[in-house]
Amino acid sequence: MNDVPISAFEKAIRVSHRSRSRLLAREQVHERFEGELVWQGEVLVFELLSHPSASLCYAWEVDGEVTTVLGEGPITSAADAVRASIMAG
Repeated sequence: MNDVPISAFEKAIRVSHRSRSRLLAREQVHERFEGELVWQGEVLVFELLSHPSASLCYAWEVDGEVTTVLGEGPITSAADAVRASIMAG
């Protein structure tokens, strides 16, 4: 379970992606690379209410810091969003 309130995720989405949002689901993600667990946690799935190109946003927190990834292009799941964030980081 995430340690920050839902409103903090909604604010991060509004600031980063200029869209209002609504929580749809919570998903557990266990991301492995070469058999080793590299990340595990809860990803929140938000519906974007006013974004011009994406209808979903995935968000999670680590140590109080919120990460958001739009659900567009190759990002079609919470696991995809985590993977993309790891690769970009």
